[in-house]
Amino acid sequence: MVTVNEASPTAASSPAGPAAPAGDEPADLRRTAEDIVKGAAEHLAGLPRPWDERGAAAEGVATKSTPTDVVTASDHALEVFIRERLAALRPGDAVVGEEHGSTAGESRTMWLVDPIDGTVNFLYGMPWYAISVAAVRDGRSVAGAVIEPASGRLWSAAVGAGATLDGRPLRVSGATELSLSLLGTGFSYRAERRTRQVRMISGMLPHVRDVRRAGAASLDLCAVAAGWADAYLEHGCNWWDWAAGALIAEEAGALVRTPGPTGSVPPDDGLGPDALFAATPAIAEALADLARKHGAAEV
Repeated sequence: MVTVNEASPTAASSPAGPAAPAGDEPADLRRTAEDIVKGAAEHLAGLPRPWDERGAAAEGVATKSTPTDVVTASDHALEVFIRERLAALRPGDAVVGEEHGSTAGESRTMWLVDPIDGTVNFLYGMPWYAISVAAVRDGRSVAGAVIEPASGRLWSAAVGAGATLDGRPLRVSGATELSLSLLGTGFSYRAERRTRQVRMISGMLPHVRDVRRAGAASLDLCAVAAGWADAYLEHGCNWWDWAAGALIAEEAGALVRTPGPTGSVPPDDGLGPDALFAATPAIAEALADLARKHGAAEV
């Protein structure tokens, strides 16, 4: 299993530019990411709560790729808030956001923004949703932060500097037995792909302790970083879903495989070109082999 934190080939690439100036190191970008997600969580607390409006009938709720792929007015409002903060703090940087696309910049730094990861959970009043922001250079995450507004828990990392939860250092679990490992996963919004994902997971389930589906990729990756889950596997996530969380998991010691057919992840590695995988090292190879055996490449 190759450890990699690589940009999605379908996403905008980081703009070329001069070397980072003084005060522009990953540690500085990490603090900026932390400040932005904390401010965004405070802003979200003042916005309407869609679960008070009877779930999917809530005003300000729309759909995107499928009828099950929802976006709320809060997603849009939070992304606008984050973009305005980045424009004030980092005026030369590019921004790529889930809801409002790409904004060009002149520096080497690009920001990946997921204003609400786990929007379906947010829609129904379930607490497992997050705000995720990552700084990317040359296609690789160098700093990021993920906050869970319902609990206030804040994860962050900078490349080479480790990962923390509320300031406490993180380390992945010490799991060594695949049969006793807890696996996180997620499912596509498209019914035909969900069917293939369920087939793969059902084949894997007898060989692990259990499977969890929390509904937010960033939080699943943070759970691996914190040792609350031993591994995570999902197909079809977007760059903004994992840009911060994958770095946090990697800096906590996980072996991480992100989508992309170039660089360190070959297109024929058997997991599928858009597979997102993170695991504690001792079980990573065995779990990847198990996923391959049960059709990961065909998901």
